[in-house]
Amino acid sequence: MAYGFGGGFGGGNMQQLMRQAQKIQQQMQQAREELNAEEFRGSSGGGMVEVIMLGDKTLKSVKIKKEVVDPDDVEMLEDLVVSAINDVIAKIDIAEKERIPQIPGM
Repeated sequence: MAYGFGGGFGGGNMQQLMRQAQKIQQQMQQAREELNAEEFRGSSGGGMVEVIMLGDKTLKSVKIKKEVVDPDDVEMLEDLVVSAINDVIAKIDIAEKERIPQIPGM
């Protein structure tokens, strides 16, 4: 019993869909490369701790102002460093969502 599916999903439409998917993939790759090379800054403590990270989340530098270094309160400095790193990662995540084309369902 034949169900009449015909020429295999519409032939030309499938080729067009494949070209569009390939184009989106190329755009995603280009956007990813640009984002990975970009520097992002995160800070905490009103700028007392600043980190610079690349878009691929490679930590490039950490700057700590002298005023925040207290040998009797190392824990506060550790918290500021963690906060600054989390700040920059959040900025990268936002940039990634804004710039890299999304494929529905992925």
